Amino acid sequence: MCQITLDKNVLQKQYDADFAACEQIVKELEVYLEELLSYMSSNLTIKGRVKSFQSFFKKYLRYLSEISGDESPVIPDQIGIRIVCPFIEDINSVEKTIKNSFELIELERKGSTYSFKEFGYESLHFLVRIPDKIGGGYSKVCGGTFVGDIVEIQVRTILQDAWAEVEHELVYKAEFRPFDYPMKRKLAAINASLSLADTIFQEIRTYQRHFNEQLGKRKESFYDKVEQNADSFLLDKVERKETCNELVLNKTNTTIDDLLLNALYSHNRGNFSEAISYYSNILSLTSDNNTSSLIHKHRGMAFFAQSLYEEAIKDFNMSFQFNEKSYQAAYYCGVVRLVLQQYEAAIDDFTASIKINAFQPYCFYRRAEAYYHLEDYPQALSDCEAALALEHDLKGALKLKNMLLSKLKM
Repeated sequence: MCQITLDKNVLQKQYDADFAACEQIVKELEVYLEELLSYMSSNLTIKGRVKSFQSFFKKYLRYLSEISGDESPVIPDQIGIRIVCPFIEDINSVEKTIKNSFELIELERKGSTYSFKEFGYESLHFLVRIPDKIGGGYSKVCGGTFVGDIVEIQVRTILQDAWAEVEHELVYKAEFRPFDYPMKRKLAAINASLSLADTIFQEIRTYQRHFNEQLGKRKESFYDKVEQNADSFLLDKVERKETCNELVLNKTNTTIDDLLLNALYSHNRGNFSEAISYYSNILSLTSDNNTSSLIHKHRGMAFFAQSLYEEAIKDFNMSFQFNEKSYQAAYYCGVVRLVLQQYEAAIDDFTASIKINAFQPYCFYRRAEAYYHLEDYPQALSDCEAALALEHDLKGALKLKNMLLSKLKM
């Protein structure tokens, strides 16, 4: 057991003797946490530190006044790790991982009980025991500065971390406690603004996730229909599992974002007429060219799903007119013409798309199909090879290439 000492010089020597060991633990913990949290899609920041001697000594003296007996005070945050997350939802994931991966000594939810008038920061503070594999014995250091094998892990959002840093400089570090009501109100207002921003960022993130999920399903259904109506003999049948996350439609709000998410949800549920109605409503509300281009493209897909091919072509053409860089609109138009066996027109559309973006394996592959039907086998083979150069395992292109080589007796 470490004995109490009030000699600052002695403590300094003990601190210096243990410093390298503590730094080693910090480095190993950073690597360990990076590995544990590598599954997360968000870009987390993990940073560790060893408390400076001045900070340590100040806390050491404060702890001495709070304990009794002959034991040296434990400074549990002598080694600290901070995990900074982009979004509020990330904190829940990190919390679960820490609880599952460490022996938890204590968990404090700082700021969770503050009223709206208070200006303290929110943060999760864990005290955990260092795993035996960390430190290689360093974690058993006992020199009066770091007793035992406990460290602190703090988890915050980016904005919570920003506020904590500023508050530390303005209030804690300077030992300033505002008595003036206007000053308190200003600090509370800043903290409330940051908390609101965190909430809004999370709402946007959640909306974005729903939108991307619905967008991905809509694209998948579009390509399924293309395969069924174009050259399905070129493709292997792939069994697909339908997954449908429940989403509550916002029927009351009329923002374009709400209408678009509702439209995609209806689209993916096969309610194409309802989806087209939503898309048309959006078009009546917007005068922005990029938005109009996007919505015409979505509505064109809904028309295509209903086998209303001419309406789909009109929408894809309108999408291209509103945004002449929309290579996707030109490509989709070519796909519909391919289904309609309008091969020369399809080639023109695919060529227009490739001129804008030459890195589209599927566009080269679909144009190869059109050339194949026109019996222009050399050009079809050239497009197949271009597609495979971009995506070497594109199954349809591989099959078509073998067919073309047979045709050309190569």
